[in-house]
Amino acid sequence: MSQLIVTDVTQEPYDMYMKKNVLEPLGMTSSSYSQPPLEANNSLLATGYKTDGKEVSGKFHIYPEQAAAGLWTNPSDLARYIIETQLSYQGKSSKVLTPGMTKLRLTPVIDDAALGTFVNSRVTGSLKYFNHNGGNEGFTCTSIGCRDNGEGVVIMTNSDNGSILEEIANSVAIVYNWKDYYLPEIKKVVNVDDSITARYTGKYDLNGTGISITRSDSGLYLNAVGDLNWHIYFTSDSDFFLREIRASLRFKTDKDNNVTGFSFNGITATRTDSK
Repeated sequence: MSQLIVTDVTQEPYDMYMKKNVLEPLGMTSSSYSQPPLEANNSLLATGYKTDGKEVSGKFHIYPEQAAAGLWTNPSDLARYIIETQLSYQGKSSKVLTPGMTKLRLTPVIDDAALGTFVNSRVTGSLKYFNHNGGNEGFTCTSIGCRDNGEGVVIMTNSDNGSILEEIANSVAIVYNWKDYYLPEIKKVVNVDDSITARYTGKYDLNGTGISITRSDSGLYLNAVGDLNWHIYFTSDSDFFLREIRASLRFKTDKDNNVTGFSFNGITATRTDSK
């Protein structure tokens, strides 16, 4: 929708308008919305990989929707966007947006959703962080900036497996002493008898997304995204966590002790088979 509005109002191709009015003012000289990418930049483009390690056909996918999926960029350029946003919010710069507009853009409208980004307090505290994740076929990334000071990081992978993104962001926050971003939670992993874990294997549904829990010699694994299998770590016979997501999960049973699903963050995945 934003792409159509820009092209209708300006009567300019979207990629050219964005280059002249957004990318160049921000110093994002290695970035482009051109689809397909400019031939001059082909040597700089990474090859995307699926979760099974296979290359994306043609190295990368070409998306017709430029605004939603057409930005070619790198961590350094995206960091320039974060820096300008922080400076503009503090009233120190207006290369693209005025400080007033930046303050409006970083004000949540619904829950933590603001205009083109998400703004929230990561832990109890006054500092707010704005972030947006990205993902096209064979690529995943995240960009994070503190609304109230100069902290920020951009992490990019050329893989559909983006499970390492949050771990890297948390590690950066610890090393650079980011305030109000991440407080490590120490969990004690316990061994659960095979007779109990066997009852948890099966199929589940989470708001239309199929989830399977399988068992191997090394324990239980949860699969919810493509070929990604996340190891389940138990803290009790029914409580568990996954390293890839920040949540505590719990298997649920009915009055007859049949496993009916599992819950986390107030959401329940319902079992769709019986055991």
